[in-house]
Amino acid sequence: MNNPPVSGHIAGQGADLAFTDPLTGLGNLRRFFDKVDRLIIERADDPAPFAVGILDLDGFKPINDLFGRGAGDDILQQVAMRLGAAMDQNATVARVGADEFAFLYPLVFSEEAARERALMLIEILSAPYDVGVRTARLSASVGCSLFYSGEENTETLVSKAETALYHAKRSGRGKVVVYTREMEEAARRTTQIEQALRRAVAAGEVEPHFQPIVELKTQRIIGFETLARWTDRDLGVVTPDVFIPLAEERGIIGPLSQLLLQKATQTANQWPDELFLSFNLSPSQLVDQNTAQHVLAILERTGFDPRRLEIEITESGLMTDPASAEKIVGDFHAMGVRVALDDFGTGQSSLGRLRQFDFDKLKIDRSFVSSILDDKPSEHIIRAILAMCEGLGMDVVAEGIEEKEQARRLIEFGCGGGQGYLFGKPSNAETTMALLRESYLASVMRRIA
Repeated sequence: MNNPPVSGHIAGQGADLAFTDPLTGLGNLRRFFDKVDRLIIERADDPAPFAVGILDLDGFKPINDLFGRGAGDDILQQVAMRLGAAMDQNATVARVGADEFAFLYPLVFSEEAARERALMLIEILSAPYDVGVRTARLSASVGCSLFYSGEENTETLVSKAETALYHAKRSGRGKVVVYTREMEEAARRTTQIEQALRRAVAAGEVEPHFQPIVELKTQRIIGFETLARWTDRDLGVVTPDVFIPLAEERGIIGPLSQLLLQKATQTANQWPDELFLSFNLSPSQLVDQNTAQHVLAILERTGFDPRRLEIEITESGLMTDPASAEKIVGDFHAMGVRVALDDFGTGQSSLGRLRQFDFDKLKIDRSFVSSILDDKPSEHIIRAILAMCEGLGMDVVAEGIEEKEQARRLIEFGCGGGQGYLFGKPSNAETTMALLRESYLASVMRRIA
C-alpha cells in the first residue's frame, strides 16, 4: 500500500496544486523555479552566493520494473520524506522529474559546502527502503551549481546543475559534481565543436583515411580499415577520440557514418577487386533497425560490391542491445557483407555470443598485442583466442602491431592477419592509392625475379 502524500513544511505551499507534485506533496518544477527567481531578486543589490542542485536516483527504473510501479511510487514518497526532513528552515526541495529532485540552499556560500550537503543527501538516501515485505536500496548522483552574479538567472543555474549531474553520472554512481568555471569552458568548447561538426558533415568535410590490413606471413595487403579524420577551418585538427564520442552523444553519428561510407566506397572502387574495405559501426547504429538498409542504399549508389565490405562492431556496442544487434548482423549476412568483432577481449560479451552472432572475423585488441613480448598472460590469451577462432572457423586479425618481433611471434602462434603502424599508418585516399601502386609494382618485380 502506498503511503499518503507527504505533508507539512516539505510541501511548501502545497495547497496551490499548480505548484505541487501530487505524488510526493513536494513542490514541483514551477515551485522550484519560483523560489529561485525570488531569491535572485532579493539578492539583486548584494548577490551573495547560494547553491542549487539536481539529484537523480541511480538505477530507479530497474527497481521500478522489478517491484512494480506501485512500489516505485512508494519509494519515491519515502525519498521525498527523507529529503524533506533533511532540509533546514531556509532550504527547499522539489520533485522536478520522474526520479529527479531539486534543492535550494540559500545559506550555502561555497562549492565545498554544496558538495558536503549533497553528500549528506546521498548518504540519507542510501538506507534501505521498505517495499512490502521486501527492501530495496538506491544510490543517487548530484549536480550542483552556485549563484555568484546578478547576471545569472534560474534557467542558467539549473542548466549548470544539470551539466554537473551529467558529469557525476558519467563518473559512476553515488557521485557529486559541482559546476566549475573550467566545466563551463569545457561545455562551451564542446558546443563549439558540435556546431562545427554539424556544419562539416553537412558540407561533406569529414574525410576517410585508410589503414592497411595485411596477411602476416607475406605482409601482402588484403584490405583497409576506414578511419574518420576531420580538420576544421577554425578549430584545426580535431581528433577522432574527441569528435566520434560527441557525434554519438549528440545524434550526429548516423549522418557522419553515411558520409564516410559513401566516400570510402567511392575510393575503394578504384582498388583491386580482391581488396576488402572494413568499416566501423557505432553502438547507436546497432539499435537502429534501419542500419543495414542505409548501408545497402549507399552500396547501391556507389556501385560497391557488398562482398568486399566488412562491418566492424565492438563488444560494448554488441551488449547495448544484443537482440537488435543480432538482427542487424543477420541483415548484413543476407546482403553478403562480412561482420567482424572488434577490440575482442576488452568488452563484456560472453564467449557464447561468438557462435550466436556468427561472426566472420575477430580482431584481437591492441592491448594484448602490445604486451605479447614481455607478458606471458597476454601470450596465453592470444594463443587461446587463435585456437578458439580456428575451431569456430573465424578469420583473425591482430591490431596494434608496431614491431617486427610482435609480427613474428603472432605468425608463430598461427595468426593470419595483422594491422598496425608496422605495416602503415592511416592515410588519405591519394596516399593509399600510391601505396597500392608501390605494392603492386613490388609484387610484379618479385615475380620477374
